[in-house]
Amino acid sequence: MPATHEVTNQVPPLVGHDVADDPALVAGLERAGAGWAADELHELGRLAGSEQAQEWGRLVNENEPVLRTHDRYGNRIDEVEFHPHWHDLMTVAVSHGLHGTPWQDPREGVHAARAAKFYVWGQVEAGHSCPISMTYAAVPALRANPELAARFEPLLAATEYDFGLREPSGKRGLIAGMSMTEKQGGSDVRANTTTATPSADGSYTLVGHKWFTSAPMSDMFLTLAQASGGLSCFLLPRVLPDGARNPIRLQRLKDKLGNRSNASSEIEYDHAVGWLVGEEGRGVRTIIEMVNNTRLDCTLGSASGMRLGAVRAVHHATHRHAFGKALVDQPLMANVLADLVVESEAATTVAMRLAAAGDRRDDAQEQAFRRLGLAVSKYWVCKRAPMHAAEALECFGGNGYVEESGMPRLYREAPLSSIWEGSGNVAALDALRAMGKQPESVAAFFAEVEQAAGGDARLDDAVDRVRKELTDLDGIEYRARRVVEAMALVLQGSLLVRHGHPAVADAFCASRFGGDWGIAFGTLPSGVDTAAIIERAAVR
Repeated sequence: MPATHEVTNQVPPLVGHDVADDPALVAGLERAGAGWAADELHELGRLAGSEQAQEWGRLVNENEPVLRTHDRYGNRIDEVEFHPHWHDLMTVAVSHGLHGTPWQDPREGVHAARAAKFYVWGQVEAGHSCPISMTYAAVPALRANPELAARFEPLLAATEYDFGLREPSGKRGLIAGMSMTEKQGGSDVRANTTTATPSADGSYTLVGHKWFTSAPMSDMFLTLAQASGGLSCFLLPRVLPDGARNPIRLQRLKDKLGNRSNASSEIEYDHAVGWLVGEEGRGVRTIIEMVNNTRLDCTLGSASGMRLGAVRAVHHATHRHAFGKALVDQPLMANVLADLVVESEAATTVAMRLAAAGDRRDDAQEQAFRRLGLAVSKYWVCKRAPMHAAEALECFGGNGYVEESGMPRLYREAPLSSIWEGSGNVAALDALRAMGKQPESVAAFFAEVEQAAGGDARLDDAVDRVRKELTDLDGIEYRARRVVEAMALVLQGSLLVRHGHPAVADAFCASRFGGDWGIAFGTLPSGVDTAAIIERAAVR
């Protein structure tokens, strides 16, 4: 073979490692009282890092779901066909309890344990996380109808994945979806025009069109429709109790930027049958708990993607050489890599803190903190993910722009969580709404942040600036993004100062609060211990 075809200076595949070997994640798990889940987390992490699982992720994205509206005889079937490995991914997620299982598990820290597993397994393939997340989030909303909850919650929590179109109560396990937005309203769900008319048997008949229904192959959906008492929440199964198909018509699958393994669809309710969940006219209040839980998963998903990007970038830079030495040893590349790791660990730490608050539902202080902390973190962490993915991709140079590297898939996925369950403006305004309607959430937020008081003067100054910012209500909606960003940063900074690696906490405070930072990643100030930071994302 000619010498021009010798392959040198190429990076070995990033396979055969434990994805859960993540110090910020494991520390967050322990603080949440969920150390008992560490063995299962690492078992899942080793599977996530295996060549087999990585191949599953690649194949389900290269072989996207296909909509079959009719069978060969012309009968309406409204089915979605998936690559077989989609079902493998779902089976692993369900068998490890990443969906509804925590709601029926009394152990301490069970929601935090589930969050850590969701974060780890999502690094294999993000698309299937969507139905898993919605199933998790559906359970507390469904409890607004105790009869439906008693019937279906055990199946939503079952650790057996039972795919197929059958009557829900006869299956071994269920997956739930959510269908709220319509084309004329988007996030303004009160503009929905789908109607719900009561029937003599206590059910309702729904007529209308939903612009975005993710995971339409789910067994049941929570949806919003206008009843006589106002906007209300309903549960619609795909198969009715008598075995007949509920007339939920799949119009088309969305051709999306990323998240391509997951089927997202437009649907039409053609006199579909549903059951009321909660009271008429209180649909938003009923479904908001589902929304808040999926917002947590948006934050977790973005943190998961950042960790994946940082680890891949460090791995590439460790094995790739230029100008006589490894890229990781080049000072400017070290700055970039360290900055990516700092951002990743800040996201992971705050996501796990919020997940831990989900385990303390009887603690009013924790729930007040969760309400505001989740709103500001969903905004900021998800907003940072696309920039983080772009910089991680650039660490590969042209190799990162090629599909085989896996980085384009990460990059396409990154914007989703910032849009899902309320895009940036909606999330920022939701934080203002929380502060206005629940002032105790502000006190709880600062009580959390001030646990780090005195730990770093730069953080203390930043907290003071945030307090002053919140006293100026003039034009606060116009300034909402800046206000919420500052709140998210002081929350992350306080957690890192209290619990993070000293080098990570110092770099975060010096750059994010000390003013010694540029606009792009890779502009950390001098004196940062980049080697210690980068080591935290090195595959061992």
